[in-house]
Amino acid sequence: MIAIGADHGGFELKQKLLKHLQGRGHQVQDVGTGSTDAVDYPVFARKVAEAVASGAAERGIMIDGAGIGSSMVANKVPGVRAAMAYDVSSARNGREHNDANLLTLGAGLIGANLAAQIVDVFLNTVCSESRHQRRVAMIESAPTGGGATLGISDADFARVIQRLESLTGDRAGQAGPCVGSCPDTARHFIGLGARRLTTGPGSPGRIPEELARYIDHTILKPDATIEMIDTIIAEAREHGFRSVCVNPCWVKRVADGLRGTRVLTCSVVGFPLGASVPEMKGMESRRAIRDGAKEIDMVINVGRLKAGDDAYVLRDIMAVTDACRDGSAVSKVIIETALLTDEEKVRACELSKRARANFVKTSTGFASSGATAEDIALMAGMVHPAGMEVKASGGIRTFDDARRMIDAGATRIGASASIAIVEEAQKTAKV
Repeated sequence: MIAIGADHGGFELKQKLLKHLQGRGHQVQDVGTGSTDAVDYPVFARKVAEAVASGAAERGIMIDGAGIGSSMVANKVPGVRAAMAYDVSSARNGREHNDANLLTLGAGLIGANLAAQIVDVFLNTVCSESRHQRRVAMIESAPTGGGATLGISDADFARVIQRLESLTGDRAGQAGPCVGSCPDTARHFIGLGARRLTTGPGSPGRIPEELARYIDHTILKPDATIEMIDTIIAEAREHGFRSVCVNPCWVKRVADGLRGTRVLTCSVVGFPLGASVPEMKGMESRRAIRDGAKEIDMVINVGRLKAGDDAYVLRDIMAVTDACRDGSAVSKVIIETALLTDEEKVRACELSKRARANFVKTSTGFASSGATAEDIALMAGMVHPAGMEVKASGGIRTFDDARRMIDAGATRIGASASIAIVEEAQKTAKV
């Protein structure tokens, strides 16, 4: 018997895994939840864990937005060894090395196909080597401290939320401001599905705090000076933007300047041509992360992609995504759509999926043209099933432009004219 549960964020993935497990001939006990209505994941993580601990189920599977919180809950139940897995290797390791009997998954981090592969490995791998079994016995004999009492404090939840933001850029759960408390402009964009905007320096007027958390404040000009960077930092501190995006040489200054705020630091890598070697992009990413970057926007090697050298492009992307996973940073892959055919765009998205990037992004803004709704729809169709997102950037100058991108499947918008777009949206909302 396998016990399976989920919160509202994991409900849809739970339903798909239920069908997958039953198709494999497994007996499954579904402990809920039964819809996408908001619920508290600790309740259902506890149910799955208790089913495993009592012997009612041999294994358990629990799904929430990122899998971290449910793992913490389940491991408070004596007899449960819960392991979060985000790929096949971590699932295999959890079984071979730790004899994990409960698997937690993040619906906001992986797609249904990968989740099914992870579940199969988790259920079919055994812990057989004596050295691993000895260490599992040590885990079992370790003091539990609080018995089976749940006892998750507000501080625990705060740490979980902070960790989720650093890992996923607010992709898990219901991140960002409350729609009901946002001004009309935010209601417009959020209602359409946007999760992030981009703006440059010199933003006019006071930006509402709720809306500011959706904006990446960006300066990537080659002639940016220290004074201009300091202006960006000051504006970000004043308005509380979601992030500040800069070239690598400014990352440490930005991260230091934003210390003590919620504003993240974002760096570009291989920008704007993407023609440096994979090893250098990996080193550049790791250095930026060490300097304080929490998001990395990398540019693929367009020439190698057009030449059909997919193995090289995959290595190119993985050099960055591996660095991001090691450093708990969000990875975005800029494929420069203006230079690609549709077939090449599809291949670039497929390679980004294989490299387990968090986003694909249309443009650097330095090519002949930028995002189109047709490109966004094509990219979204490729990556959304894998739990990835699409950022539209380049040539987005009006509210109608932004709306078309969001309707086509973009969840973030990069535009140097975003303040003007916001003002136009405000006027539209009043009509």
